[in-house]
Amino acid sequence: MTELALEWFAAYGSPIYLLILGLSSFGIPMPVKLLMLVVGATVQQGEMSFAEALAIGSLGATIGDQAGYFVGRSGGRAVVERVTAKVNGAEMLAKAERFSDRWGLLAIFFSRWLITPVGPWLNLISGSTRFSWLWFTIVGTLGETLWVLLYVLIGIYFADSIQATADFLTSLSWALFGIFIAAILGWKIFQFFSHDEEGRAETEE
Repeated sequence: MTELALEWFAAYGSPIYLLILGLSSFGIPMPVKLLMLVVGATVQQGEMSFAEALAIGSLGATIGDQAGYFVGRSGGRAVVERVTAKVNGAEMLAKAERFSDRWGLLAIFFSRWLITPVGPWLNLISGSTRFSWLWFTIVGTLGETLWVLLYVLIGIYFADSIQATADFLTSLSWALFGIFIAAILGWKIFQFFSHDEEGRAETEE
């Protein structure tokens, strides 16, 4: 898939760039991080303008987010559960829901560029719960623009080692996601035991 996507980009350029980012944001596995680094290298070589790379990438990612949101909104929880069952994503859905419950609007922003594995799930959840479309769009677009900006800039400055950079950033994204989930669970456990201790103290009195 990676080689094919890069071949398509080399042959057709911007339309493929937009399509792959849209599909990735919708939840279809694509070598999107590697592609954005290649786009950055293309900018560095003068074959694409920086403004074009940023605008097309942000538009594609936002379109994918919108598609996921409206799939969730039109189908409700039933669609979310069907999608989850088809891709064996129960664990990821549960993590995305905990992340959303803990961080609210910030969860949408962070999942666009920092903790990207939960992004497509949050799109479905936001739609199924009828989260404000306006706020979803504003915050999501800002996050996607930042995501594209960062990766294109990294591609510009690390054009000679794109594959190694892409592998590192993918591992980093999953590691950060794990840290966030661990922090949330740790906080929940702390709250549980704190409430338990308060209950015991009240009983003893």
